[in-house]
Amino acid sequence: MAFIEKLKERWGIESNWRLAKIFFIFSITGMTAVRLRKLVFPLIGIDSSTPTWLFVLTWILLITPSYYFFMVIYSILLGEKTFFFGIMNKTLSRFKRKKGGF
Repeated sequence: MAFIEKLKERWGIESNWRLAKIFFIFSITGMTAVRLRKLVFPLIGIDSSTPTWLFVLTWILLITPSYYFFMVIYSILLGEKTFFFGIMNKTLSRFKRKKGGF
């Protein structure tokens, strides 16, 4: 079975058109996050002389949440809200505390 077919089966997608739309949403969301970084980081003083730890921390605190924000916006606009809300719920559930753990 080809990679694309396995992916469609895993995600519960039947048409190639829908899969292409989902890939498109992932790509424009990623491009938006990169553009946002290029716009915001110079405004807050993050440049090549900034320590790596501060760059990474800023990325995690600013760009990652905005990535999910834009993913929601694009998925609603392109009619794939259900799929992406499922992806986000799965991702966010990994951060929930488990009973009996830390």
